[in-house]
Amino acid sequence: MAAKLEFTNRPRIVQVFSDSLVMIRRSSTHILRNTDQLLGTFFQPIMFLVLFTAVYSGAIKTSGGVDYTNYLMAGLIVQTLAFGSTTTALAVANDMQKGIIDRFRSLPMNNLAVLNGHVISDLLRNGLSAIVLILAGLVIGFRPDANFLDWLLLVGLTILLTLAFSWLSAILGLIAKSVEGVQWLTFVFVFPLTFASSAFVDPTTMTSWLRGFAENQPITHIVDAYRSLLIGTPMGDSALLAVIWLTVIIVVSIPVASWLFARRTT
Repeated sequence: MAAKLEFTNRPRIVQVFSDSLVMIRRSSTHILRNTDQLLGTFFQPIMFLVLFTAVYSGAIKTSGGVDYTNYLMAGLIVQTLAFGSTTTALAVANDMQKGIIDRFRSLPMNNLAVLNGHVISDLLRNGLSAIVLILAGLVIGFRPDANFLDWLLLVGLTILLTLAFSWLSAILGLIAKSVEGVQWLTFVFVFPLTFASSAFVDPTTMTSWLRGFAENQPITHIVDAYRSLLIGTPMGDSALLAVIWLTVIIVVSIPVASWLFARRTT
């Protein structure tokens, strides 16, 4: 009894940290042991890379005479990270549907730890996906101009992007009524944002009513920041706007997801 009392009386920040580490290990183990999911993580971005370079490289002209493979890589990386982060929604929905949360509730565990475990584990998955995609791009013909500082900034932006979209995905996973519902909900949310952006084509070539949205939505700013760091295209205010967008998403999403999780588990 004394040991249990000592455990539950830990400082809150210590409890959140230690419980989150346990959940991160749990989620990461699920990722590494799920061979099908890992194969999808690796082959989906490579498939997009091969298809876009083989099918569209001769038809799409980029501004400034940039090689399309070099132009494309930033968009593919951001798309891969955005879609990869939606696995948080699936993992959260699975936990909610399969009753494991009821077992967690019987333990002296912080509620936020479950969500932290899924979100942080997505950093591992997305990091692997990005590395595989960049290596495949180098084989096909991608030639980045980034220096060491640029790569460090890219890593930081990747972490920020994954955290933002993973916490948003956690909200979708808590809102959805079923795992099947999560799949179409995340697709409808991410797909238009990635394709109606500067990820694959210059927004100036789009129809007028879509161009305004494409030029000012967060994915475009994120892609432009990646592209500038990777191949040296003009940065402008893209990096600043990308960081602001992603920070706002994180600041808003964490308390909303925590509130929804607490509401679903009480």
